[in-house]
Amino acid sequence: MFKAADLPDTLPVFPLGGALVLPRSRLPLHIFEPRYLTMLDDALKTPGRLIGMIQPNEVPGREGTGLQMIGCAGRITQFSETEDHRYLVTLTGVSRFRVVQELEGFQPYRRCEVNWDGFARDLGPVEKDSAFNRSAFMDLLSRYFSALDLSTDWETLKDTGDELLINSLSMLLDFAQEDKQALLEAPSLATRRETLITLIEFALRGGAGEDVLQ
Repeated sequence: MFKAADLPDTLPVFPLGGALVLPRSRLPLHIFEPRYLTMLDDALKTPGRLIGMIQPNEVPGREGTGLQMIGCAGRITQFSETEDHRYLVTLTGVSRFRVVQELEGFQPYRRCEVNWDGFARDLGPVEKDSAFNRSAFMDLLSRYFSALDLSTDWETLKDTGDELLINSLSMLLDFAQEDKQALLEAPSLATRRETLITLIEFALRGGAGEDVLQ
């Protein structure tokens, strides 16, 4: 486990809309762009092997793509190289961070000065959610999956711990980019669970003026 003192002041960042990693959760990535292959090679040479996953943030009038102010660092815990020089990578979430400023440099990928204050809980043990009504949640999730004609291993979901269940669904379900950011920034597992339920219920109601999902 990381300690606060182990976390660096700068991070390579991977702006990828809709891609989310959360503390103690795993995100698979398929990396093939040359600049991100370079980023991965450089990250593997560092003690922490950390990459900052962050959502792009389009800012009117600004040249280029802006970044959200909060992202989450993931440690490269698994990787394999294909014959055509692509990487299959697993990032395990470590801690969220705030962007202080983007740094100029000669690297082909983006780097940021970051601050870890306010996210000490991310470095702790698995978080609990004492108010979680799993039965009601699984019923809601079943209706959502049925409406979208999605399939899953329900027995595995039933046996999954609260944090892993909520975080995995937050990462995997297809929500808008700003909704993913809200899930990332949730201050506690309970708040993330409440946000996730709201998003699922909103989708079942048909979203903004669309047909109601049955």
